[in-house]
Amino acid sequence: MIDQIQAKAKALNKRIVLPEGEDARTLHAMKWIVDEGLAQPVLLGNPDVVLPLAKQEGIAIPAHVPLIHPAASEHRDAFAQTYYDLRKRKGATEDEARAAVADELVFGALMVRHDLVDGSVSGAAHPSPDVIRAAIRMIGVGEASALVSSFFLMVMPDGRVCTFADCAVNVEPEAEQLASIGLDAGRAHQQLTGATPRIAFLSFSTIGSAEHPDVDRVRGAVKLARERRPDWTIDGEFQFDSAYVPSVAARKAPNSPLQGDANVFVFPNLAAGNITYKAVQRTSGAEAIGPSLAGLSQPANDLSRGADAEDIVNVVCITALQADG
Repeated sequence: MIDQIQAKAKALNKRIVLPEGEDARTLHAMKWIVDEGLAQPVLLGNPDVVLPLAKQEGIAIPAHVPLIHPAASEHRDAFAQTYYDLRKRKGATEDEARAAVADELVFGALMVRHDLVDGSVSGAAHPSPDVIRAAIRMIGVGEASALVSSFFLMVMPDGRVCTFADCAVNVEPEAEQLASIGLDAGRAHQQLTGATPRIAFLSFSTIGSAEHPDVDRVRGAVKLARERRPDWTIDGEFQFDSAYVPSVAARKAPNSPLQGDANVFVFPNLAAGNITYKAVQRTSGAEAIGPSLAGLSQPANDLSRGADAEDIVNVVCITALQADG
């Protein structure tokens, strides 16, 4: 799966900004990306920090890879004006805007907004809330989405490729938000795998086997999602086995169009999604690729602070494919 994603990214040759140029992992990822021709990386950081670090790591930054210091950039004034226009109703002043755009995360997100790059990847050296906040404020939520969410691409031991959402951002989404999470995950699955989404909304109930307000919320999400994408196969509520195992589906949900062949799994809350992806990853040997963000008007992705250079490379390739969507 990763090989396929990298091959697609290479053909697209997108321009992706890496705001954490002062981190050694980012520099190693940059070298990998350049050597393999996977994208056109742009580094952010203070050259007085980045260049000695690169030398220490034995990495030569190619002349064609921009190294931009946000505090000294020619774009700083324009970006400060954009920041002020976006945030003045929240009380931001012009001086605060000029100071804010010197931050690499904010600057990188504004590069995306101004179409100077196709996407942004950061988070190895910053907390997820900071990365997501910068993306939401500077890039914004897409017109087709109710909120920003996350997903993991899960490559199962038998080769089956699934998308799990939301596993990293929204704690207790309402029905409207849950529907949006499912549809955004479906779009991401199609972008990254080429497969038509078959979306299962999950619960502790399968098609009426239990009654509870939490089940009603999932049913409401299914109804909304179907109304918006009648061309996709969308069903629920399901327990996981009814959505994943055909023999179980035949018994528990014989009239469902999914028949145990879902490829997008929408969890009812963050606890369920986060616990499940980790449990599947650690106990079955499945490969979890992500988390990636969905729902933004233009792509930006968050890394785990435990990410290594290979993780950064993979998320850059995912971001490139999202930018093509």
